[in-house]
Amino acid sequence: MAEWRLFAGWPSPALKQRLEALRHKRVNFDEVSEAEMTGERGWHHYHSEAVVARDDGVDARFARAKTALANYEFSDPTIVVAHFDPAAPLLHRRLLLEIKIWGLRYLCPAYVSTIRDEADLFAFRYDTLDGHLERGVEWFILSRAKNGDIRFRVEARWRRGEFPNWWSRLGFILIAGFYQRRWHRHAHERLSLLAHYGSPKRPVRDASGLTHQGIDVTFTYHTKPKRFI
Repeated sequence: MAEWRLFAGWPSPALKQRLEALRHKRVNFDEVSEAEMTGERGWHHYHSEAVVARDDGVDARFARAKTALANYEFSDPTIVVAHFDPAAPLLHRRLLLEIKIWGLRYLCPAYVSTIRDEADLFAFRYDTLDGHLERGVEWFILSRAKNGDIRFRVEARWRRGEFPNWWSRLGFILIAGFYQRRWHRHAHERLSLLAHYGSPKRPVRDASGLTHQGIDVTFTYHTKPKRFI
């Protein structure tokens, strides 16, 4: 079950100890392939996507977005913080995802099972481990089109895991959807800023010097899972 605390998080030495223990944890689902994760078997499937920048070939926005993606910098730290060893290679990297909701903090373990690194495509998938609130896989996909459009896509197949208590399960049922969509919207907005400036804080200005915060993010549930990469 997920470890949890109220208000205060975990000190760095405690997190390091827990990360080392993840080497012995296994994935918390039995399905071998994503094709098995169907609605008929109780799996949810959703994706969100947006064009976060346009690479003009001079300003290396795709390279900056790729680095930010690998470092999980796109995640809104008020909702989810990823704890990991930056010296560890991305493939098979262990993660402790600290989920924050209403003063509650949950540590949810995962590991990077797959990566794709090509000229105009960079993606990785993490799988949930024993102790995560959810079961399943999540893809983070960065692609660059011929016209320079840089598209970010998050796609997941999941179902509920084990909760530490009944009220955590109830809270998940009631408010998880709201936080889920909020996290997705912020993830695209943050990656857009990171691609442009290497920082999630500096606003993007157009040619006239104006700032237009927010980008067009779509969020979709699927009744029949599809493969996108």
